[in-house]
Amino acid sequence: MHDDRVLVEARLKRVLDERIRPALYPESVPLEVAAWVAPGEPVGVAEGLAAEHTPVAVGDAWGAPWGTTWFRVRGQVPERWAGRTVEAVLDLGFDERMPGFQCEALVYRPDGSPVKALNPRNQWVRVGAPVRGGERVEWHLEAASNPVILDVHPFLPTRLGDRDTAGSAPRYRLARMDLAVFDTEVWELVQDLEVLDELMAELPVDGPRRWEVLRAVGRALDAVDLQRVNATAGAARSELREVLAAPAGASAHRISAVGHAHIDSAWLWPLRETVRKVARTTSNMTALLEDEPEFVYAMSQAQQYAWIKEHRPEVYARVKNAVAEGRFVPAGGMWVESDTNMPGSEAMARQFVHGKRFFLEEFGVENEEAWLPDTFGFAAGLPQIIRAAGAKWLLTQKISWSQVNSFPHHTFRWEGIDGTRIFTHFPPVDTYNCQLSGGELAHAARNFKDKGVARHSLAPTGWGDGGGGTTREMVARARRLRDLDGSPTVVWEKPADFFARAEAEYPQAPVWVGELYLELHRGTLTSQAKTKRGNRRSEQLLREAELWSATAAVTRGHPYPYEELDRLWKTVLLHQFHDILPGSSIAWVHREAAATYAAVATELEGLIAGALAALAGDGDTALVVNSAPHARSGVAAGALAPPSAEGPQVSVTPRDDGGFTLTNGLLRIGIDGRGLVVSAYDLAAGRETVAPGAAANLLQVHPDFPNMWDAWDVDAFYRNVVTDLTDADEVVLGAAGPDAATVRVSRTFGDSRVEQSLTLARGQRRLDVDTEVDWHETEKFLKAAFPLDVHAERYAAETQFGHLYRPTHTNTSWEAAKFEACAHRFVHVEEPGWGVALVNDAVYGHDVTRTVRDDGDRGTTTTVRLSLLRAPRFPDPETDQGRHRFRYALVPGAGIADAVREGHRINLPERRITGAGAVPPLVAVDNDATVVTAVKLADDGSGEVVVRLHEAHGGRAATVLTTGFELAGAVATDLLERPWEDGPALDRRGNSVRMRLRPFQIVTLRLRRAGGGR
Repeated sequence: MHDDRVLVEARLKRVLDERIRPALYPESVPLEVAAWVAPGEPVGVAEGLAAEHTPVAVGDAWGAPWGTTWFRVRGQVPERWAGRTVEAVLDLGFDERMPGFQCEALVYRPDGSPVKALNPRNQWVRVGAPVRGGERVEWHLEAASNPVILDVHPFLPTRLGDRDTAGSAPRYRLARMDLAVFDTEVWELVQDLEVLDELMAELPVDGPRRWEVLRAVGRALDAVDLQRVNATAGAARSELREVLAAPAGASAHRISAVGHAHIDSAWLWPLRETVRKVARTTSNMTALLEDEPEFVYAMSQAQQYAWIKEHRPEVYARVKNAVAEGRFVPAGGMWVESDTNMPGSEAMARQFVHGKRFFLEEFGVENEEAWLPDTFGFAAGLPQIIRAAGAKWLLTQKISWSQVNSFPHHTFRWEGIDGTRIFTHFPPVDTYNCQLSGGELAHAARNFKDKGVARHSLAPTGWGDGGGGTTREMVARARRLRDLDGSPTVVWEKPADFFARAEAEYPQAPVWVGELYLELHRGTLTSQAKTKRGNRRSEQLLREAELWSATAAVTRGHPYPYEELDRLWKTVLLHQFHDILPGSSIAWVHREAAATYAAVATELEGLIAGALAALAGDGDTALVVNSAPHARSGVAAGALAPPSAEGPQVSVTPRDDGGFTLTNGLLRIGIDGRGLVVSAYDLAAGRETVAPGAAANLLQVHPDFPNMWDAWDVDAFYRNVVTDLTDADEVVLGAAGPDAATVRVSRTFGDSRVEQSLTLARGQRRLDVDTEVDWHETEKFLKAAFPLDVHAERYAAETQFGHLYRPTHTNTSWEAAKFEACAHRFVHVEEPGWGVALVNDAVYGHDVTRTVRDDGDRGTTTTVRLSLLRAPRFPDPETDQGRHRFRYALVPGAGIADAVREGHRINLPERRITGAGAVPPLVAVDNDATVVTAVKLADDGSGEVVVRLHEAHGGRAATVLTTGFELAGAVATDLLERPWEDGPALDRRGNSVRMRLRPFQIVTLRLRRAGGGR
């Protein structure tokens, strides 16, 4: 019996490959083909259609990297084909790789209306079913010759990732341009045999069902006349009907298939190409919806809808009609599928604000799910943000990629830092590009960790990353697998319907508390440092622009820049996509990102300057502009006022070793002749910060050559080799005066140079370090180390709207796997009553370790290291090359409140202007634990003031918010500024609002001004 099985399976493969599949198109005639190559960037459809085309032939080379060729194909259906199904077969030179990673095209009619897209798994255009015979056909193909970046070895450096370096040699050859008869019965036979072949492979080897299928397949192959496949396909299918009709068992796993094409908004292609990828994919999906009544398709990322609305309105009209029918589902409710580790608090909130608002305004759709299948881990503050945006479910798949620990659930409730829980599902199929193959479905059923208490899982079905979506073959598989013995059952379903059913069947789902850490792709917290700096700076400038514009609008009647802020927010949100901000895209993407961030900064600085000028008025009074959420220099948060210097003057004393000692009455900083910080003494506490015998602000270089995924990954073995940069070219005293003193340090290493300014200022309990690096290393990792004399078993790292704690030890494999992690503005370590913060203005990656010293008191050193730069060579061979600037500060004696405050201050430096006099804050809070993250005017143009704040210290906070205008009413809202019953109780008294916040609670307030607000 075993020999029979092996023989039948081998026979099936050969007959399918060599006889049945080739019979799919039994007759064909060539099409006439002509081409026009668009110069430079893609052109509009009208220009491509009207261009003068030149005849070309199958076999001709075409397509410089990133070019566009417009092909025109013409032909006539032979009269003898009347009554048959006819398709055009248009092979641009595809290989067997996935769609979206090579050439592709969008097909248009001569009038410019889109038909469908072409890719390796979708090479056909239907002419008629049936045809009359004699029809003339003409199509125009907007063909993109995108180069293959992920080649045989996906991690070799390549210059193909930028139009400026990719060259001009053609990448493809036309392979087939025909009209052909499509044999539907043969196609159905292929689907029957493929489904059964894959089913057999997963059934128990000696089980009766496997042999039942095997015998039926053998009979079907016997029924095929190999010289007359088309004539005998029906007879072969008859032999399979009984085994295909056998129903699934009552205990079969239930899979909800959701048509899907996870399209990266940029990755191995630039943003402009994603615009066309979305148009191609949605053209195919709307066409498939018309052909397949059970099919359901879901697409996330409001930005991608906005692109086709702007650039391909004909495609968008089809999408909008399909959405109205309820089968094309806008999913996720975010502007893009963003990274969730690095975006700041407000940016993470605005991803949902702008995404959900677009879907509401365009389609009337209120998303209740967050849809992030490919994001590289999930910050612990995200559940509350999802809930405050009016959603309650989350889907992701990426955690299945973790290298060390297998996540213990597929369906569970995820609890964030404030206690909010979100019903969450990880598809056990372990891919967001499911093909509904037998192997995938069997894996999902076996892999599902919640068996016995839950039976449903979701399968995002379709080619993704580079687009493509679901194919007619996948729909055919689903039809056969709807109720098939030996297989999980498959039904097309909307995400919301799946989630509602899954939650109902599993009301006591287990709870996972804290971040969803991906044990992979840790290098994305550091790669492409300029992109990360551009993001952080943009976030802070947006905060300032909203704050001062709102203040000027309310108090001075200055026009509020609604449209400009909306557009700029969307630009910044787009660049938080999970392959842009993480630094894992091609060179072209990051080159454009740098230019975009510069333009965003210029425009926002203009808005800020205009608002501040309106507020300050004419005058010569020196004013400090304090955009931070805490008072400083004697200036209240959100106010303009003359500065006041506080504290003893700064003094400088030379050291015998060639360094300097800086003192300001709060701290005494020792910088030795190597330019290293060997002492940071807290004078009030009488305590040293730097571990005995160690040096802080120590730059360290590691080799960095991960096993895979160069720009994405940092592997733990990088720590095995380290070079400490202790040699200094120069250590000199720079500016020194009563208000501040600076020591300048210069170093050279490898092909790189670093210059640092270490500054101690009057009245400040921190040492500021301004670092400029001219970086020209390859496959190296640069860290800044601060060994601290602190015994800490855990540390705090800032995340959205709060902070989370991570262990400093590695008791378990879960803890050991977090050897590189994310923090926003601060990392904080402490013993009871005394701690240290390290704050920064543009760094996300870091590591914290603890060692027991081999000195007399067996003390513990806790070392915090900031990850500054990497130098991977794929996908951008020049990653991080050039000049960079980082600002960070050591804050001895810091509690968590100090870490929060100093983190904001370093990111929102004081501005100094002149004007008529002080300007009080538009809103103020009386509790430093309550941090205001946004002050703006309401998005609906009502003129009402919107304030977002949160408890930042991790405890309860009673807060009074006071307005600088006459307050007529206050209401708690969700993130979209709609009244929200989950907000805190508000007690308004005159121009004040009292409230109590739970730990890390987000509160959005909508404040109505007396006399109206417009």
